Amino acid sequence: MVTDEEVLEFFRNELSTPVNWKWKAIPLELDTHLQDYSAPDELPYAINDFGKKFGVDVSKIDMDRYCPIIKIPLLKRIIKGREIMENIVSSRPPFTIRMFAESAKAGRWLYD
Repeated sequence: MVTDEEVLEFFRNELSTPVNWKWKAIPLELDTHLQDYSAPDELPYAINDFGKKFGVDVSKIDMDRYCPIIKIPLLKRIIKGREIMENIVSSRPPFTIRMFAESAKAGRWLYD
């Protein structure tokens, strides 16, 4: 049976570790939001590798739901940038390691 720790360790090895402004590594935990943690270009590869390793059909994951591509005009970003980002972050559903761990235990993607 797959454990939470196995899935967490898998993603720790697959994703780059970001650092804060003091150059300290930001740890990846079960409830870390992957949209905010990982680089957008490496997350799909990690998810595909997860599917292969744990036997979960990851084609069922709606990436547009969790990591939407939002085009905002430059002037609007300059004027209301912080407000826009707060609205985007608060409106998207969580996308966490815990979701992947529970799906690995079930053998299929449980969310969507």
